[in-house]
Amino acid sequence: MTSLIKKNASGHAGDGDANFLINEVVGVSGGIGEGARQARADAFDRWLTGLLPERSGVALIAVGGLGRRQCAPYGDLDLVLLHAGVPGVDELAASLWYPIWDAGLRLDHSVRTVAEALSVAQDDVKVATGLLDARLVAGDAALADSLVRTATDHWRRTAVRQLPGLREITAARWAAHGELAFLLEGDLKEAAGGLRDVGILRAVATAGITDALRPAVRAAHLRLLDTRDALHQQVGRRVDRLLAQERDGVAALLGVRPLPTGGPDGPRRAPDAEPDQPDPVVRDGDVLLRRVAGDARTVRHALDDAFRAADRLRAGRRRGADGRPARRPVARDVVEQDGELVLARTAIGARPDPSLSLRVAAAAAATRLPIARATCEWLAAYCPPLPAPWPAEARAALITLLGAGPGLVPAWETCDRYGLIDGWLPEWTRMRSLPQHNPVHRFTLDRHLVQTAYEAGRHTRDVDRPDLLLLGAFLHDIGKGLPGDHSVVGAPVAEAVVTRIGLPGAEVALIGTLVRLHLLLPDVATRRDLADPKTIAGVAAAVGDTTTLDLLHALVRADAAATGPAAWSDWKGRLVAELVARVRTALDTGALPAPPAPDPALVAGPLPVVHLTDDGVSVAAADRRGLLATVAGCLALHRLEVLSADAATVDGRALVQFRVQPRYGLPPDPIALGADLRRAVTGDVSVIQRLRGRALAARGSGAAPRVVWHREAATDAVLLELRAADAAGLLYRVTCALDDAGAQVRAARISTLGGDVVDAFYLVGGWPDDESRARVEAAVLAAV
Repeated sequence: MTSLIKKNASGHAGDGDANFLINEVVGVSGGIGEGARQARADAFDRWLTGLLPERSGVALIAVGGLGRRQCAPYGDLDLVLLHAGVPGVDELAASLWYPIWDAGLRLDHSVRTVAEALSVAQDDVKVATGLLDARLVAGDAALADSLVRTATDHWRRTAVRQLPGLREITAARWAAHGELAFLLEGDLKEAAGGLRDVGILRAVATAGITDALRPAVRAAHLRLLDTRDALHQQVGRRVDRLLAQERDGVAALLGVRPLPTGGPDGPRRAPDAEPDQPDPVVRDGDVLLRRVAGDARTVRHALDDAFRAADRLRAGRRRGADGRPARRPVARDVVEQDGELVLARTAIGARPDPSLSLRVAAAAAATRLPIARATCEWLAAYCPPLPAPWPAEARAALITLLGAGPGLVPAWETCDRYGLIDGWLPEWTRMRSLPQHNPVHRFTLDRHLVQTAYEAGRHTRDVDRPDLLLLGAFLHDIGKGLPGDHSVVGAPVAEAVVTRIGLPGAEVALIGTLVRLHLLLPDVATRRDLADPKTIAGVAAAVGDTTTLDLLHALVRADAAATGPAAWSDWKGRLVAELVARVRTALDTGALPAPPAPDPALVAGPLPVVHLTDDGVSVAAADRRGLLATVAGCLALHRLEVLSADAATVDGRALVQFRVQPRYGLPPDPIALGADLRRAVTGDVSVIQRLRGRALAARGSGAAPRVVWHREAATDAVLLELRAADAAGLLYRVTCALDDAGAQVRAARISTLGGDVVDAFYLVGGWPDDESRARVEAAVLAAV
């Protein structure tokens, strides 16, 4: 859009003044803010006016952003050529649209009479609300006024009937784009709480249904518009999704100041940073994301209120025999009235019960009914703080709320919007809308915690203490945003919370254990050899008893489901379940697993032996160096991702067994894979050359790799852990390097975290010599 005027329909340059305005105001340097948006609208108006010849019975109408005079730097144009049945209108339309296309602009256009436009609006609620933004740009003012006035009157008369259809469309859009307030990379326009929803609020306000555009909503709208302006300017094109890599640049354009770098304890730690890495200062983009989240919450909550107000108008007020609105008791001190929860009259007194707000929230979650706005405002103003420890009814209400299932998230969000959560949990202020920088996460920290509690509700029948599971799930990441390993620093914070809630000492300690160990099972299952007795003994010693083990297993599954699809897989689930089963046996009987027996099919018959299954590759060949690396290379050639590898020697045969999954979702041709494996393990030069060529081509730049040694993690080996950027053929290159350095790998566990890997290699022998370890480490890093 930096050069919008190229030529008009006659092939000549456009008006010089308009050209100047377009280039100087609408371009990338057009600026951010309400003034810049108005200037862009003025420039478009002048240019478009020059394109429309003087003609009676024709008007050029702007809708959308230009109609509202809220033009983004790289926005599109929504135009209607309105006519009164005059001849030659198609040719006139072409003379308008082609210069716009020639200028490189996105255009949504239509040609209609007033009757046609109103007919479409009657059948399509989106068109009906769009016409509320209609504004004359050029042409017949009386014709334009007829459309705008009639469309507005029609909307005011039919809005209550049309809003259910609009609500269905809106719900489908929300399902597709998610909640802007909780997403780490949300769409500023289409996500729930975004700019599209402000348009619906404007339509509701125009219909006079409720005061939908309160000052807080207007302020949130302006900030979201500014953010989109800055995003367009940062990226240099039309884009509405605020990606993580653009946040800092957008924040700089908006002048968003960073959070304080911390107090006497040093800089505040960014969530999901590696625990053994230096504490980074919180990014400017994090502050922006929290601001966007707050604005999206304001918009979404206002729209929920507006839809409920329309529902009440459509249904009519239900009255009792005394003529008053019908009220239905749903819980102690809570009644339903007009589809919302309000306080019973007996609950409103000079000294309200401190647990009242929690009990109202629990009732809302259990019944899936919204809390009336006036009730939320009263609770925020008059409900006293909870004492420490909490009374039993407050504890029970919190557990009911966390375990309410689908009603939890909306009830929690409503209470958070009115500040009730801060009264229950002062720690919540720090966690609200806090970004998480690990790419597997889809939600901000606060929503992740609530979502984990929701997911934990699916597993409450699998554990002895469902109440502690819900609390542990809700508090498991409470240490994020604090300096240090969030699992370690979060444990005492969680213990302080549940102590204040009123749990006895033993249960407080158990909650601390759940928080401290909530990553233990997935880390061990994906990075350690589960057949090694030392692995099982270490987990059993850390967990201590089967009650804690079951709680951790349920918490792991809930945490993964709340994190996002990249955090879990069927393979990971099987590994964790296998680990839990082995640890349970160790805790119940004290028996540790025996080394697994080799597959009989691999230790008999002529060599080589190749067995392929859906998720496994097993090879037996003559014992020689480099067999593990050769098979790993073949798997990489066929785009298979290795999850684990085991190697053994039986009666002179080398056995290697891999668990794999397709790297891009499609399995390889088993015939071609088997043929390559057989040729490679027998020393076919052509396959070896292909492996080396692919390994060389796969090299690239990335974060600096790192090697960590674990001397006491295995029974008969030392553990070398590689942390590096993921790449095709990485396992082949590393195993080749280990082989060249004289290290024998008996097992490998491959764990992928977003774009990084944590690969663990069990090297046979003690490797006590520092010089030998340094040589192996250097070889591995050189290969990466």
